Amino acid sequence: MATVELRFSALPEHVRTARLVAAAVARRAGVDEAVLDEVRLAVGEACTRAVGLHQSAGITAPVKVQLVEEEKQFSIEVGDEAPRTAPGDEPGSYGDDVDTEEDEMGLAVISGLVDDVEVTAGEHGGQIRMTWPTTPPVAVLP
Repeated sequence: MATVELRFSALPEHVRTARLVAAAVARRAGVDEAVLDEVRLAVGEACTRAVGLHQSAGITAPVKVQLVEEEKQFSIEVGDEAPRTAPGDEPGSYGDDVDTEEDEMGLAVISGLVDDVEVTAGEHGGQIRMTWPTTPPVAVLP
């Protein structure tokens, strides 16, 4: 199991770098080429969401992205440190400055792009875990 960890300041200009790194690692892990655009878009949405949550809450900690290559799957985990409950749990639980509708729209986009998505949130922050199947490399016989 190979893991790449990326941490970046919660600034919108760093989201592009996270997208590029995610696509490169996903390609190396064996994610189908036809799905790489979805990987880029989903990571962009997740990172943009995390940046927005950090900025709205005044959090200076970096956004964390883990790219995990396992035997038959590739996962990306985007974590933030914005305290809240999971979407839909309690109205108004995100704080006064965060636009809940925009947040839920971002999660809907991610869910539309990725079949296997897990969203967790709590008082110490949240995480979006996205998983794609991988294909093993094909051995070329001489």
